[in-house]
Amino acid sequence: MNIFDIIGPVMVGPSSSHTAGAVKIGYVARKLLGEPVKKAQILLYGSFLATGKGHGTHKAILAGLLGMKPDNPEIPRSFEIAEKNGLEFSFGEAKLKDVHPNSVQLILSGINGRHLEVVGESLGGSLINIAAIDGLSANFSGEYPTLIVHNLDQPGHIAEVTSMLSHKSVNIAEMQLYRSNRGGNAVMIIECDQEIPEESIKWVSHLEGIEKVTYYSLEE
Repeated sequence: MNIFDIIGPVMVGPSSSHTAGAVKIGYVARKLLGEPVKKAQILLYGSFLATGKGHGTHKAILAGLLGMKPDNPEIPRSFEIAEKNGLEFSFGEAKLKDVHPNSVQLILSGINGRHLEVVGESLGGSLINIAAIDGLSANFSGEYPTLIVHNLDQPGHIAEVTSMLSHKSVNIAEMQLYRSNRGGNAVMIIECDQEIPEESIKWVSHLEGIEKVTYYSLEE
């Protein structure tokens, strides 16, 4: 644990660092969508649902979906800014199981027609976990450039993706694999030490058996 973990993040809002986590969840989800959000269904769970209004969670998540970071002074005006930008949003209760008490389910549509469903957890100190993407387990922190590959559970896909990263001199910091069932849908979550070139991501997306590729970049 470093000194910044102890003193907490630089943030706008109440003293709860989970509010900073809420902003970050929204921010990461927007970047995963890959385009500005047109419509957002924000479903809160646990403590986020019970104390969200007092801690500014609603405004914080929406601010993140608008592309704001936890230290942005415009966070308190997120409702107003969203309405001016034509972002439709609604709030409700999430029906989730086996998640952190501070969790939110985001169902998003982008201005160019992309759709994304994300379950995010605020762990405290502005640390987060993206627990699921489009119904499949994910579990990554948003601290590293991250490649998410949805594919058919067939031999060779892991080797193709990791070989590409090696060829581009991209080091893998952490890798997780999930599948719904043998031969069914699978997902690779690869957190990297370097950014992945855009042309390499496009190459992966065109491989046979690859259903969807999502990339989270740390670049603005």
